[in-house]
Amino acid sequence: MDREFRVAELTADDEPAVIALCRTALDLPEDAAEAAEIVGRLRDTTGADGWSPVPRRLTGFLARTGGDRVIGVVLGSLSHRDAAAGHVDLLAVDPAERRRGVGRALLARVERALAGLGAGEVLLGGNAPYYAWPGIDVRYTAALCGAAALGYEQLPPAWNMTADLRLLSPTEADEKRLAADGVVVRRAGPADAAPLAAFALANWTPGWAGEITHSIGRERAGCHLALEPDGTPLGFAAYGSSRPSWFGPMGTTAAARGRGIGSVLLRRCLADLRAEGYESAQIGWVGPTPFYSLAVGARVERVFFRYRKAL
Repeated sequence: MDREFRVAELTADDEPAVIALCRTALDLPEDAAEAAEIVGRLRDTTGADGWSPVPRRLTGFLARTGGDRVIGVVLGSLSHRDAAAGHVDLLAVDPAERRRGVGRALLARVERALAGLGAGEVLLGGNAPYYAWPGIDVRYTAALCGAAALGYEQLPPAWNMTADLRLLSPTEADEKRLAADGVVVRRAGPADAAPLAAFALANWTPGWAGEITHSIGRERAGCHLALEPDGTPLGFAAYGSSRPSWFGPMGTTAAARGRGIGSVLLRRCLADLRAEGYESAQIGWVGPTPFYSLAVGARVERVFFRYRKAL
């Protein structure tokens, strides 16, 4: 084993090597299977949606052996909500190279880079709409121990819910009921992206606006919406923005609640995922746990610890 390693700045040409590393270094099969999508999403700098109030700024570094083999990677970014907050979006080390300071060196390097971009704190947690996890999955025990050892303060946890798509109920009867009440439910198309982003900005967060935009018109992603007869949006549900197998976000206005609109939008998206061959889907970074449990029998499964550290 080559015991020496160096840390160098990541370039676009390194992405294939990073994807290959993540397929080995991400210990959970569901993460390793989507390594290409995770890396591509976290490295996305297109900004084509035009919603972000702050240009997205990225930084990333590799650990290489003397023989130039990639054994570790770290990706970071500045928050679109607060330019003084940096995020560590991904940290992965070759399993054969762990416990010799590779992860520590990469984390220290990205902390310095984020500080140089103006960050006063670093979060080990998702930077929506470009994120792969809300935080560190509790099954990545070594990462949790490393965060604590390196002076990070634990924040309230986040969690995903799992929906069994084999048990999904149809929406046709509910859609007919809504249609009789004048509610239009349909798939969103490219022309809907800007109005839905504005709808999300007016009612929720810039992150949701970005996730909607990134879900419309992309392969292995989609969005459904509900409208009043005059075209006023009542709600939306999207999937595939952060990960191909993940649902979210979803939002309905006060006027839509209690009418079954959210349940229909959710089930339409999950039906799309089932049609793509998935037997289950992750509902990412969940807020209303009881709603998802009642609507589709979803259960809390993946739990994430989140951390912060002042620089």
